[in-house]
Amino acid sequence: MPAIEGASVRYYYELSGNADGDVLVFVNSLGSNLRMWEKVLPVFERSYRVLRYDMRGHGQSSAPLGPYSIEELGEDLLFLLNRLGFDRVNLCGLSLGGLVVMWVAINAPQRVRRIILANTAARIGTSEAWNQRIAAAQSMCMASLAEATIDRWFTSSYRDCHVAEMELIRTMIASTDANAYTACCGVLRDTDLRSKLGSIKVPSLVIAGKYDPATPPSDGRALYSALQASSYVELDGSHLSAWEQHEAFAEAAHSFLGLR
Repeated sequence: MPAIEGASVRYYYELSGNADGDVLVFVNSLGSNLRMWEKVLPVFERSYRVLRYDMRGHGQSSAPLGPYSIEELGEDLLFLLNRLGFDRVNLCGLSLGGLVVMWVAINAPQRVRRIILANTAARIGTSEAWNQRIAAAQSMCMASLAEATIDRWFTSSYRDCHVAEMELIRTMIASTDANAYTACCGVLRDTDLRSKLGSIKVPSLVIAGKYDPATPPSDGRALYSALQASSYVELDGSHLSAWEQHEAFAEAAHSFLGLR
């Protein structure tokens, strides 16, 4: 199993794709793992050296006790890049993963070529809403929480037509460490990068989902307006756009990354 041991976290990762290509790093969302990128992966592996990893507390990475901070999640990514010898990379993050990408672009701009910010915002939700989510996670099992999560992640029409896929996603969410899940909810509650977006100079692509209740198109458009060198795409799906709208997602992202 490919893993790197840090001071307090064991990071599970997978490398694939073109060994001679630029590095493209995918950063997962809250409650998911590196499998969330499987549907878009083949498109990028032809041109890029693709790094996927499980955020701390997710998938096969270890789950240290919280609380966590956006600084820790960002430093986790930089630690991996350093250990793998990747100097300057492209970053793609969805939801919480998008916040991690923004933090790295703000605090270590020399490490970044281009960024893709999918279904995310510089400030996601409200403190009240995240406190309610934390309380729910503490009172429910992760399997029960997975049911409510799927309703936010996918449109009803997609869920109805892809029952087997929904079972896979349900299992992925339910396997997330409960304490790590609430710790990452705390990161989302406490992180507000809006005042720092002006420092991001690298080319950016913002991807929003037309029916996304978690980070609606208004969040994506606000992010697009605040970034200096950005473009915007709105897909006909909900929150997990890299899965539900994987073909359109991959086409938009691949075209953006190939610009010179």
